[in-house]
Amino acid sequence: MQEILKVCDLKKQFRLSYRQQKLQRTNDRMLTAVDGLSFTANRGEIFGLLGPNGAGKTTTLRMLATLIAPDSGDAYIDGCSVVKQPDKVRSKIGFLTGELRLEDFFTPNYLFDFFSELYGVPSDVRDGRKNALFSRFGIDKFAEVKLANLSTGMKQKVSLVISVVNDPEFIIFDEPTNGLDVLTAKTVTDFLLELKAQGKTIILSTHIFSLVEKICDRVGIIINGRLVALDTVAEITKEKGLEDVFFDIYARVAGGEA
Repeated sequence: MQEILKVCDLKKQFRLSYRQQKLQRTNDRMLTAVDGLSFTANRGEIFGLLGPNGAGKTTTLRMLATLIAPDSGDAYIDGCSVVKQPDKVRSKIGFLTGELRLEDFFTPNYLFDFFSELYGVPSDVRDGRKNALFSRFGIDKFAEVKLANLSTGMKQKVSLVISVVNDPEFIIFDEPTNGLDVLTAKTVTDFLLELKAQGKTIILSTHIFSLVEKICDRVGIIINGRLVALDTVAEITKEKGLEDVFFDIYARVAGGEA
C-alpha cells in the first residue's frame, strides 16, 4: 500500500501552571504530552489512535493539523512537512475536533460558504457539494437556522460537513462521536466508512473500543504520550477483544513492564 502519512519522533511538552501542578499532584513544571511518537498510515485506510484521556491523542492530531508545532520531530502528509510546509498541509487535509466551536450567530448555509471560500472552492463546486452533504445529513431543512437554535447532534453534523468542504484526501477526526446520541453517532460512523470507500485516508482518535473494531484497519495504542502497540485490528484482536488487549497493555505500562 502507498504511504501517505509518516510521523517521525514527534515530541511536545507544555508548561504547567501552579494550579495545574496542584491538580495533578506533581512538582514537575513541564508535562510531556507526546514523547517520541512515530508511525505511518497508508492511503485509503482508517488508522485509529486509541488511548485514555490525557494520553496525547489530541495533541498528536493538533500537531498533524498544524494547529500547534512540535518541540521536535516532524510529520509528512502526502510528502509535505507539518513543520516546514504548514500551508501546503492545511490545503490537503480536513480536521474535525469535538472542541470545535462554531459561532452560534451564523447559519449552516453561511458557514459552509465561508469555509469554502477560505479553501478557494469555486462557487459551482461548492454549491453541488453543499447540496449533497446537506441532503445526506438532513441539514438542508435547517440551512438558514442559526446554530444557537440547533440540537447538539445537528451542530455536530454541521461541523462534520464543514470539515470536508475542500473534499480532502486526508482527514483527521478527533473523537467524532463523543457525546452524541446513538443515531447521530451511527450517521457519523457510516459517513467515515463512505469516505474510506472513496479512497480517502482517515486518522481517527477515540477511546471507544467498539468504534475501532468496527471501522479501523490498523490501530495504535498510545499511553502517556508513547506508542505502546501498533498492528492491524485483526491481528491485535485475534485472541481476545480489543478492550481486553488494551487493559492488558495498560497494566504492563502502569507496572513499568513496557
